[in-house]
Amino acid sequence: MGYKAEFKVWRGDADSGELQDFTVEVNEGEVVLDIIHRLQATQAPDLAVRWNCKAGKCGSCSAEINGMPRLLCMTRMSVFAEDEVITVTPIRTFPVIRDLVTDVSFNYVKAREIPSFTPPADLKPGEYRMQQVDVERSQEFRKCIECFLCQNTCHVIRDHEENKENFAGPRFLMRIAELDMHPLDTADRVPEAQAEHGLGYCNITKCCTEVCPEHIKITDNALIPMKERVADDRYDPIVWLGNKLFRKSRGSN
Repeated sequence: MGYKAEFKVWRGDADSGELQDFTVEVNEGEVVLDIIHRLQATQAPDLAVRWNCKAGKCGSCSAEINGMPRLLCMTRMSVFAEDEVITVTPIRTFPVIRDLVTDVSFNYVKAREIPSFTPPADLKPGEYRMQQVDVERSQEFRKCIECFLCQNTCHVIRDHEENKENFAGPRFLMRIAELDMHPLDTADRVPEAQAEHGLGYCNITKCCTEVCPEHIKITDNALIPMKERVADDRYDPIVWLGNKLFRKSRGSN
């Protein structure tokens, strides 16, 4: 059974914009992206929105719905009351291009700054051998669809533009953790995560985990283990003593 819903959709560009009111038909089983498409077809043909798969796998249709970072295609209209006014705005952390479309190129810059998978030098392609038990920890992180909702909701860059230069954000710190947990990766990535990618900026509020549409435990399974390793390396007296003795014995050989 259909009904009429009240929507407020942000319209504008990098210079200015405002919320525009719409009354639009909603049918049973629809998601917010269906309504945005209906607006394009019936009332606002120039409304800009980024989308691709409409199946929650491409990560393109990220937006903020009633202030919550979500995927338009995975947010069912049934979660809202029929008399509720639904506000759709672009994700806030990145510059607006037009309407609901933002410039997320920051994320691709950060992705290129992370050194790639580094296998042992004597191991040739085709010779990689791993057991499932060896990759179970990091396999969770491969579910990431790069919707950048975690990046958007992270207050370190959402509320502090000046941090963007020095902070990779949860998505790419998770990428570093994934590589660090890979059984064949030989790079020591945790010191670089701290020094080059801003791991220390993260204060583990778990806001990134809360908005992840793939339900990846970004904070608990990726960021906290890396922060614990940093603390061990720097402040654990046993680790410190072991490092001193190891360096001393290695220098005497």
